[in-house]
Amino acid sequence: MPRPKTKDELINLSRANYKKLLDFIGAFDHEEQLKEFPEGTMNRNIRDVLGHLHHWHLMMIEWYEVGMTGKKPDMPAKGHTWKTTPELNRKIWEQYNSVDLEEVCVLLDESYSKLQDIIAQHSNEALFEKKRYHWTGSTSLGSYLVSATSSHYDWAYKLIKKAKK
Repeated sequence: MPRPKTKDELINLSRANYKKLLDFIGAFDHEEQLKEFPEGTMNRNIRDVLGHLHHWHLMMIEWYEVGMTGKKPDMPAKGHTWKTTPELNRKIWEQYNSVDLEEVCVLLDESYSKLQDIIAQHSNEALFEKKRYHWTGSTSLGSYLVSATSSHYDWAYKLIKKAKK
């Protein structure tokens, strides 16, 4: 499916890709869910991938909350630029690599719900009009939300699928 350009498309694709990801993971027995991936990726197992998604949800929520007050949020995170995203992702990995899978799943579901609530609050125009909010720069709020939801879930699905071959 192409990248969402409307509120309905964003809601539908983010829900569909999230469900696809969780259904795919749920098809594995618990032991298989905990197995390490083959070497070559920073995210070494399903827990790592879901922790990554959760943390990026939290960052998106923070950007939104700060940005909607009229302030400029630290993007992607305090002390990081988009060029240092690999270093940031390493810190995220370190933060979640001692949290068990069940807890990460609960955290992910909570942050997913918060993003769905944010999407639901806005009109199509408020989501996809470029430069509407100072903090989103030359893009739209919807573009950030697509990246934090449907596109990121698709990345996670493909990563896990490849690792489980």
